[in-house]
Amino acid sequence: MRSIPRTCTLVSLLALGVSFAACSVASGGSVIPGGQGTPDEPEKPVETAVAQSALTPAASCDEVEALVRERLKQNMTKELEGYREIALGQLEQGCYPVYDSGVGASTGAGGYPTSPGAGAVDDGGAAEDYSTTNTQEADVDEADFIKNDGGHVYLLAHGKLQIFDAWPAADTHLVASVAIEGEPKKLFVHDERALVYSSLTPEFVGDFSEYHGECTYGYDCEFTGDGTPLVVTELDLSDISAPTVVRRMKFSGSFINARRIGSAVHTVVASPEPTVEGLSFWPQGVDVCALAEAGVTPGAVDAVNDAFDALLQENLDVIDAAPLDLALPTVEDTIYRDGVAHPRSDDPFAACENYYLSNTGDGQSFLSIVSTELGSAALGQTTVVGKPGAVYATSEALYVASRHAYGAAYGWFYEDGAATPDATTVHKFALNDRALPSAYMGSGAVKGRVLNQFALSEHDGYLRVATTTGHLPDPATHNTVASMKLEGGELVVKGMVDNLAPGEDIRSVRFYGDVGFMVTFKKTDPLFTLDFSEPEAPKVRGELKIPGFSTYMHMIDEGHVLSIGYDAADQGDFAFFQGIMLQIFDVTDLDEPKLTHREVIGTRGSTSDAATNHLAFNYFAQRGLLGLPMVLCEGGSGGNFGDTMTFSGLLVYKVDVAEGFTSVGGLAHPLPDASSDPYHSGCSSWWTQPNSYVKRSVFLEDYVYSVSAGEIRVAHVSDLASPLVVVPLAP
Repeated sequence: MRSIPRTCTLVSLLALGVSFAACSVASGGSVIPGGQGTPDEPEKPVETAVAQSALTPAASCDEVEALVRERLKQNMTKELEGYREIALGQLEQGCYPVYDSGVGASTGAGGYPTSPGAGAVDDGGAAEDYSTTNTQEADVDEADFIKNDGGHVYLLAHGKLQIFDAWPAADTHLVASVAIEGEPKKLFVHDERALVYSSLTPEFVGDFSEYHGECTYGYDCEFTGDGTPLVVTELDLSDISAPTVVRRMKFSGSFINARRIGSAVHTVVASPEPTVEGLSFWPQGVDVCALAEAGVTPGAVDAVNDAFDALLQENLDVIDAAPLDLALPTVEDTIYRDGVAHPRSDDPFAACENYYLSNTGDGQSFLSIVSTELGSAALGQTTVVGKPGAVYATSEALYVASRHAYGAAYGWFYEDGAATPDATTVHKFALNDRALPSAYMGSGAVKGRVLNQFALSEHDGYLRVATTTGHLPDPATHNTVASMKLEGGELVVKGMVDNLAPGEDIRSVRFYGDVGFMVTFKKTDPLFTLDFSEPEAPKVRGELKIPGFSTYMHMIDEGHVLSIGYDAADQGDFAFFQGIMLQIFDVTDLDEPKLTHREVIGTRGSTSDAATNHLAFNYFAQRGLLGLPMVLCEGGSGGNFGDTMTFSGLLVYKVDVAEGFTSVGGLAHPLPDASSDPYHSGCSSWWTQPNSYVKRSVFLEDYVYSVSAGEIRVAHVSDLASPLVVVPLAP
């Protein structure tokens, strides 16, 4: 039994179910070309931060190991000093019992103690037009658990790659089901090849439950992967009724994100930082409660400090002796020819070639960009010792934006940590259409933290980045939009709009050509229109305030934005989120954006995966149709969640910039059984945690395919209430 000072308190604002704000603060920002600052007193450009954000090529594995070992020491020291403060606080304030983290514990990513040892077929052809994966960039594919080519639907479910002949729609049926190692989560399909990403989890769940924990939106989660080893399986689909495995790659790291450009696939993998066994965080034999009872004396304070000093040195010695060479990323690569395995004899990670070292001081894990080519045995890698982050890619470059929070223990690489507690480093890598290592091009740093991949966009050689500094309800929270350009191996901030929407944080961003749109929130939804026609002097052109907030924005055309998010109920100095909200904005005139159409669906507790995962947002532009996985809850208001689930399935809307939203209907799935599935049957989900049983949809001409964890329902859009066929997924 240990103790902590009675002054230690933890308050969870999320439990209140509110969004705090103070809309009385002006939302206008300031334009600062070439640097950062405020309207009154511009600050100096952060040359030091840019320099420290740069990556340094590693000369050898010894240099990589030395950096990781030093980061482990910093991390351990930070945690140990926290326990020292607890002990000294006990002497002054008395003892409050807590459980000991244990002697002999190990420390890993965050330095938190853990217990020791934890460780070709004749088919019906294809539809003339059909929806595809909703990607950020038109020519860059993104991995998802479902793909379609107009004739077939490729789906990962129940541990298998399941392929359905989907055309004609009424004849949809399963044509192949192939067991995939581990828990398959994502895939690409291209040119008669499939590439499947799986996690090697201790127990296979067998449905879509893993997607509840996937970090896609980024508001209250980190882009760190699931912490399990990644297996990538390539399959030959030339005989679609009998797919065959042609390659297997097992990585020590976990999946972060991936992009496909033609036949080239670039996968971002986060390998775990090393775990050091035998570290202790409380000196043996030190009973501060007994010392406190005897009375606080200089001798007692010295005794505690001496004990922690000795333990610090012991831990440093343990880290020095730890075999960190086992912690380097690894891959087991096997090619299959006629069913015979041909293991790769070399590991491209082993020699530490194309390794880079970060200089920000707060990351000791490995982030690798692994490049492969469908149909080829080649493999290239580029690895960074540092932090993972949000991934954004064009057809020529991949960016990793890593969030950093001020921490004095490892030194703050940005400007004053008290004034700027958040910063983002952005690393740029050149992509190619082959399985070659991605060339490192340069790095930069901006104040604040990015929300997700849509907070970044490249146009005409400039990278636009939107960030939030601070956390609500702190009134000092504000937002920034920066324009960066690669110069001399550095991503330099060339222009900036700072101090946007004080007291609010970013809920969605979308860039399109030389314009941008940003939504912030506290109790209303200010939509900002941003002008990047002069990228080194960006400006806010317009602002529109309406209730609620958008979580995802989608371009209908260059003059109209379609968004999904949540309605809100104003409570004075904060607002409660309500039902799902669809909106259409006319942004033809950037100076005067207009809300032209609005549709609120359900009450508080209604959710949609499309609100927090753009891959579930299916806007079929050719037919003007929008498919949304949806749970409808009724009876909610204010801070009270709805008490009745009235619909679980897919809602379809006709979207028209002139007429707005016209409900086409709902393709209902059976309501979840509350006794056997309390998660999906409830109406009390937080706005970032959707519980819809339906996950995706596909449009083939005038037919829609609604995909849940157990089945595919197919219907004509003119009669969604009468499915043409219900196809169960193979068990």
